[in-house]
Amino acid sequence: MNAPNEQPTLDKDDQEQRARRSIYLLPNLFTTGALFGGFYAIVAAMSGRFEAAAIAVFIAMVLDGIDGRVARMTNTQSAFGAEYDSLSDMVSFGLAPALVMYEWALVHMKLFGAIPGKIGWLAAFFYAAMAAMRLARFNTQVGKVDKRYFHGLPSPTAAAILMSMVWTLHGLDIQGESVRFPALFVTIVVGALMVSNFRYYSFKDLDFRNRVPFAIILLIVPVLMVAALAPAKVLFAAATGYALSGPILALLRWRRRRVRRSESQ
Repeated sequence: MNAPNEQPTLDKDDQEQRARRSIYLLPNLFTTGALFGGFYAIVAAMSGRFEAAAIAVFIAMVLDGIDGRVARMTNTQSAFGAEYDSLSDMVSFGLAPALVMYEWALVHMKLFGAIPGKIGWLAAFFYAAMAAMRLARFNTQVGKVDKRYFHGLPSPTAAAILMSMVWTLHGLDIQGESVRFPALFVTIVVGALMVSNFRYYSFKDLDFRNRVPFAIILLIVPVLMVAALAPAKVLFAAATGYALSGPILALLRWRRRRVRRSESQ
């Protein structure tokens, strides 16, 4: 007599087990593509194909930007997807840029001796470690901070600076060996910015469904034309400008507070 009453319980348990064993295909497919881009960048850098490595990281950025939107549009968000996305980001925007930069420029630090050589690979590790900490901090702050701002430079932007630098200079036939010290400086500074307390505008409050002045569209066209002519340089300029916006806005806020205090006294 208890069998009919137990059936719904068994069905519910069965459904929960199936849910634990299954994942949503579509958003995780894009995340896997982003992960592949980061992995391929490492393999390409080991073969000396630095331009291909940089482009692979940028493709990973595009796919990383799509997976979350696809999940929200298809109502397929999941805890698995969030964790998978974070691990993919660590490979594509943490390990891959660090190793590409090391293979391109920082490895040549060893020409000055054993200690400078260690400084070269330690700088690459520093960048990767800061990216991991940035991602861990972001994951623990979800739902607790203002969505309009990122705290610290986002790891995709940090990766964009390193990869567009490699892409631009390699395209100008400038070898990494000749710019190893600037590369060392950029790697360390960009890594530090990821765990800084500078606030960066996230653009998450922009609603692209709203109407905009017609002039905005007219401005976008020449920007796209310039980007098509020199994509690496445009990406480097855009990523560097965004990275500088955090310290500049912090300085402006500090000066504004100082003026208010002086006026109140």
